[in-house]
Amino acid sequence: MTLLQDREVHPLGNRQELRAALSMYAEFRFAGPLKKRWDGTTWNLHMGILSAFYRWAVDEHFAEAVPFTYRMGKRMADGVLVDVERNLARVRSPRPHTSIKYMEQDFCRLFVCGLAGLEPDGTPDRRCRGRECARNGAMGDFVLASGLRRQEFTHLTIYEVPPLPRRRSEVPILFPLSRAITKGRKARTTWVTYGPLARMHQYIDLDRAASAEGYRWRPPWRLGEPILVEAPDWEGATLNGRRRPWRNLTLDERLCLVTPEGQSPLVSLQSSGKPFIDWATVFRRTSARIRERFEPRFPTVSPHRCRHSFAMATLEGLVKGHYRRASELTLAAGEDAALALYLMKNDQMLVLRDLLGHTSVLSTELYIARLDVTRIYRDAYRESAARMAGPVPGVTDAEVEAEFTGADEEDC
Repeated sequence: MTLLQDREVHPLGNRQELRAALSMYAEFRFAGPLKKRWDGTTWNLHMGILSAFYRWAVDEHFAEAVPFTYRMGKRMADGVLVDVERNLARVRSPRPHTSIKYMEQDFCRLFVCGLAGLEPDGTPDRRCRGRECARNGAMGDFVLASGLRRQEFTHLTIYEVPPLPRRRSEVPILFPLSRAITKGRKARTTWVTYGPLARMHQYIDLDRAASAEGYRWRPPWRLGEPILVEAPDWEGATLNGRRRPWRNLTLDERLCLVTPEGQSPLVSLQSSGKPFIDWATVFRRTSARIRERFEPRFPTVSPHRCRHSFAMATLEGLVKGHYRRASELTLAAGEDAALALYLMKNDQMLVLRDLLGHTSVLSTELYIARLDVTRIYRDAYRESAARMAGPVPGVTDAEVEAEFTGADEEDC
């Protein structure tokens, strides 16, 4: 408005004059004084607001036309081709897959140690002043091993955590998630490996029980009336006198649940017994402490970065055949035959798609664009060659380099 006033252009005037003024405004914001410049994200935000304003002005007959040009296109949304409109005044942003961020396994281990109040070597960190380290470490390890979204693990009840198998197995344990806590209300089944699941059960049985002991939880009035939980099991419970499955409970209703002992049944509790939901802050502060004390390159971890890390680690295990070999051993022992057969007969991307809850495998393929696929296949090739040819490291390494170096330079 200030720019238009300085150039004596009416804000609801002629379309050509407004377009010319918009061009000058773009030059001012991208190449003007340094303190006045914007980045692409800020510019796009303001163009979206201006576009909405002028559409409203046209609908209300305050203006004759919108001073923007639009282009129609199509994109996939939940497996359906839909029409989309793009404002040509907006600056193009990076494609979605280029912004996917994840942690390699060494950083994942460092992150779990930081959450648990441990040094990188696993010894207690005497300078760590964090609270509820057992809870934080168990949940961080659990999320990295299952790929849960923040709302999924924040509102998970102790009754929905998979039971711990009697014997350790390399084949993951199936982990059904109810549609009430998943994105888009689409129920899915992911998995979790034995070690993180055992750690979660240890937290529930010891540290969480200590936090809930002697404390009576009553949800605040803004969430609603308390919902009394009786006779709970893995599938559901009697809620206020009527049998209901967990999958029908909304996020707010889960915060209102109260056990007969007067405790919240959610997995994560504060030291006072209240449900804990602010995981983003815990992850961010832990990342800052690790970066300051141990690893300057360590990123700021968000709950969704943990999900991406799970996807990358799982894909790497699928590519290297880790789960297939574990499934063969499981079938020989006669345990978990259904999951073992599923892992042995399905394509890697289809398995990952089901675990992440994507409708289309095209969404899952976005992860591959950020994954060092060449490294994974090189490592898998090296392991396979070593098993077949015996311990001849020099020859194996030479073959690997010949297979994976300069592949783009030849017409294969």
